[in-house]
Amino acid sequence: MFDRELALEILEQIQTASETILTRFKPVKVVSDFTGSPAGMEKLDSICMLLIAIGESLKNLDKITNNTLLSKYPQIDWKRAKGLRDIISHQYFDVNAEAIFGVCETKINPLVQVVTRIIEDIKRQT
Repeated sequence: MFDRELALEILEQIQTASETILTRFKPVKVVSDFTGSPAGMEKLDSICMLLIAIGESLKNLDKITNNTLLSKYPQIDWKRAKGLRDIISHQYFDVNAEAIFGVCETKINPLVQVVTRIIEDIKRQT
């Protein structure tokens, strides 16, 4: 068994970071909204930092749950979510704004939904 309180704390941090990404991404309609101005680049940078934090948190969650929790929720490609952290962190100057736009547009809402469900499931078990 794993430390449920620690898992909940990590999941809530992921949930908050994901919701912050959605808020920051809301005014972005096209990739050039990221790349076309210094303010857009700052928005891209801030979203990338949150994606790094989410990926790192997912790795930590796997560690404390012995890789047993996330696998119960196959709706998310957890391996790719964690891998995005590595790509952004290690190849930051080569980050593709279009790829980040796509992640924000299609992957973050489902992530919030699944993380919320995991939180609810763990709380029901305690």
